[in-house]
Amino acid sequence: MSTAPRVPYETTGNVRDRCLCLHAQRAARALARRFDDALRPLGLSNGQFSLLMSLNRPQPPTMGSVADLLGVDRTTLTAALKPLRRRGLVEVAAGADDRRNRLLKLTEQGETLLAAALPVWERVQAEVDAMLEDGDRLRAELRALERDAGGYSTGHGPDRRHGRSSPCSGSSA
Repeated sequence: MSTAPRVPYETTGNVRDRCLCLHAQRAARALARRFDDALRPLGLSNGQFSLLMSLNRPQPPTMGSVADLLGVDRTTLTAALKPLRRRGLVEVAAGADDRRNRLLKLTEQGETLLAAALPVWERVQAEVDAMLEDGDRLRAELRALERDAGGYSTGHGPDRRHGRSSPCSGSSA
């Protein structure tokens, strides 16, 4: 006879219905699919579009600043850059002041593709905004969760500040 504590089945439904992490993940996947479908004719995913857009700056950003903006670690960013570099959309160069820094720059081809993708993104963004009661409020609340999520880090695994892991550190969307 097992003496392990059991969670009542009713609790499963309660967690399913109330878990913000689960609902945020599901919504993020649905949004990602919607943008992926729209951007596919241009040969881009929503993640690639976001990465290209994050490089659209007057001065080439560092790997670290782009990783921070996108909420990923440098290893994930490096992997995401590989197909874009192979397609000639992005260049990586050593920093002038510190050669260990890697600076990221859109190529002319990358700028052209980003310009072509922007109207697609704007159309889908407008469709999604129209589905929401208050898109600006949702964005503000999501930013607050990113900023103030109980001391958890934005990366996967333990938060170095508090020595704890995110309770919902499953795969990211």
